[in-house]
Amino acid sequence: MNWIGLYTLMRREIERTFRVVVQTIFSPLISASLFIFVFGTVVGARIDEIGGVSYIVFVFPGILIMNVLTSAFSQASSSTYFAKWARTIEELLVAPLSYFEIMIGTVLSAVARAFTVGIVILLMGLLFGAVQMQSFPLFIFYILGVSIVFGLLGIITGLVAKSFEQLNVLSTFIILPFSFLGGMFYTLDMLPEAAQKVAIFNPFFYFVDGIRFAMVGIHDSNLLIGAIMIFALILILGGTVWRIFYTGWRIRE
Repeated sequence: MNWIGLYTLMRREIERTFRVVVQTIFSPLISASLFIFVFGTVVGARIDEIGGVSYIVFVFPGILIMNVLTSAFSQASSSTYFAKWARTIEELLVAPLSYFEIMIGTVLSAVARAFTVGIVILLMGLLFGAVQMQSFPLFIFYILGVSIVFGLLGIITGLVAKSFEQLNVLSTFIILPFSFLGGMFYTLDMLPEAAQKVAIFNPFFYFVDGIRFAMVGIHDSNLLIGAIMIFALILILGGTVWRIFYTGWRIRE
């Protein structure tokens, strides 16, 4: 492992994140504040408790994980695409770094941004009285696991995209809709029976449900399935990233 090269790559990406702190940190904070205020405070005042907790406490884990995964995806996808667009990725590929080290450095940078956003939103949630914590180790597991999954997905998107418009397609048409349909604002039994059967095939449902169990202690899904899904996605997406680097697809065009 080239530790110096790995550290340099991570340092470059993290410094890039904090050079545009309004976009990378404050933007998700404002978005999360609006969600908590509207759905947690305004709507929540008219909704009875769900699972024995107030509505604002129930929805907060979903709001948190949505911003965490979006931050991880945005960091990795924008960094990778810009490197390809500016042709600096060619310099990275000829540097004394393996494909695995490049992947690890980019993913860890995405995880660092996701954790920073998560901590800031968590502190803001404390001000609203929306934070509970049942299992801190499980909380870290889901934040870390989901960040890695979407960091890898971001790398793939950045490598495959041919324009800035294509870079936002996955975020607009997959991540955002599937997040809202993943149980952020409701329990599974609140859906019609047909919709419940569809929801169990939505990976975002397991991400939201897992982080909610870690924080609030209630869940609708099989937590083991969710954990297996995270590990499987990491292996599949990680292998895909390595294969794209190895073959040079969409890189050496």
